Amino acid sequence: MIKVGLIGLGKTGKYIAESILQQDNMTLVAAVCSPNSQKKGMDLSEFLGNKKAEIKITTSDELEATIFKTKPDIMLDFSSSKAAIKNAVTLSNMKVNIVIGTTGFTDKDIEKLKNISREFKNGIVYAPNITLGVNVIMMLSNIAASILNNYDFEIIEMHHKTKKDSPSGTALKLSSEIELGLNSSGIQDKVIPISSIRAGDIVGKHEVLIVGEHDKIEISHESFSRKAFTVGAISAVNFIYKKSGYYEMRDVLNLKELILKYIDSLEDESPESSQA
Repeated sequence: MIKVGLIGLGKTGKYIAESILQQDNMTLVAAVCSPNSQKKGMDLSEFLGNKKAEIKITTSDELEATIFKTKPDIMLDFSSSKAAIKNAVTLSNMKVNIVIGTTGFTDKDIEKLKNISREFKNGIVYAPNITLGVNVIMMLSNIAASILNNYDFEIIEMHHKTKKDSPSGTALKLSSEIELGLNSSGIQDKVIPISSIRAGDIVGKHEVLIVGEHDKIEISHESFSRKAFTVGAISAVNFIYKKSGYYEMRDVLNLKELILKYIDSLEDESPESSQA
């Protein structure tokens, strides 16, 4: 049984807490809110409307004491980028593995997370793009960029009006994947514009436009519900259990092996192999 704790009890955190409670191989042992949250001291069962969640909600100011008392194997962090870096040091020092689903990290922040996992020898999954579908369009965008390197690429991302970071962490990651694909084909410093829309209660939508002289390809992903985040979060928890090192969702989904299998299948179907 994997002992899991959760930091961040917003809309997404609520869905994830409910999902953990439904897992046969997990138990929810801790729930942590921000210091100024009205949820402080509340019973999680009251917050969720679920009698299984007999946990007192604590704050991030009490994180060390909460970890010492509940002894989680893994903490899921859906707080904020600034808080998550601070939390990562505390959790890693206490030998707790971490899944970070927070957005808004800089390249410097990501490098810090890598250094933290090396220093404390614990496991960290950095997954601002935690939905499974988003990670598939990242892979597809990378492959498309390596093949269609003379096309123009543009990203459009849409989120709810209260989302603070713009462009989204997922859009920035998509841009990075496109750059990797272009670089692999010898194309450097190609501009990839990102347009951000903040309106209503849009859960999340990302579109990659790939436009040539005579045709256009669109790759898109849209989350209809925040429940889409829970599948990725549960997968990440199962993946990082008892592991050490720094990982991202492409590692959780084993995308490298899937691509290699696809390449092998192409070789098996080649005329040379059929004649052998």
